[in-house]
Amino acid sequence: MELITFSTLEIIMVSITYLLGFITIILGIAILVHGVWGRDFSTLASQTTRLAQKGLAEEVSGLVGNASALLTTINEMVRTSTGIGLYLTLVGIILVGIAFYMTVALG
Repeated sequence: MELITFSTLEIIMVSITYLLGFITIILGIAILVHGVWGRDFSTLASQTTRLAQKGLAEEVSGLVGNASALLTTINEMVRTSTGIGLYLTLVGIILVGIAFYMTVALG
């Protein structure tokens, strides 16, 4: 008496691959959307810009240097989260493609 047949195992593997693909796509899109509409980044960027303008008005060069370094760091964080979101979305699409190929091959 077999508990799981080969065809049942194939169906389970394809279903799990579809599930992982869709979850990965959803996570990637969520990271992209959060990166675009993240209020913390926009608030921090606007405050840093004001800080840099104040430093220029008062001729405080150290303050301007620190503010520009902070802006550079914020830009790198945004780029990194965008890269992660795109990577997860692409991996999810590939997983769904593999699952679709397996479904057609099992056909």
